[in-house]
Amino acid sequence: MALDILTGSEPLRAVKVLSNGKRRFDPNEKDRLIEAAMKPGVSVARLALARGVNANQLRNWVKLRRNRQAQDTLTVVAGQETSAFVPVVAASPTARQPDMPARSSSAGMRLMASLPNGVRLELENVDERALCAMIEVLGRCNVPAG
Repeated sequence: MALDILTGSEPLRAVKVLSNGKRRFDPNEKDRLIEAAMKPGVSVARLALARGVNANQLRNWVKLRRNRQAQDTLTVVAGQETSAFVPVVAASPTARQPDMPARSSSAGMRLMASLPNGVRLELENVDERALCAMIEVLGRCNVPAG
């Protein structure tokens, strides 16, 4: 029996009804219904109403089918399977450290900062580069006014 899925008004045939009321549908008819719903210009809601299926359920089936098709196309590229790993490329840092005049390493500096969230930061015996970098990082914090 060939059903015209677009014009047929017969409900989708349930092959099993579970105790909680959920229905299992004939897989062939379900596939044909999903294929029909995926055609351009077809109203999924009207099609679902005509076939006795919840429109949200039919939309979910269409979404799952499209996701599966998209996954299948990503898995096979030109007949070759793609790797599950993505290569990592190391990039050079974009921020330049400020050029500081050389200073004696014996002269250590100390930095103490109290953050708005109650965290206290103390650095002792740091060189100028580390101190400048820390001040720059702390200066980038978005502290709410008030």
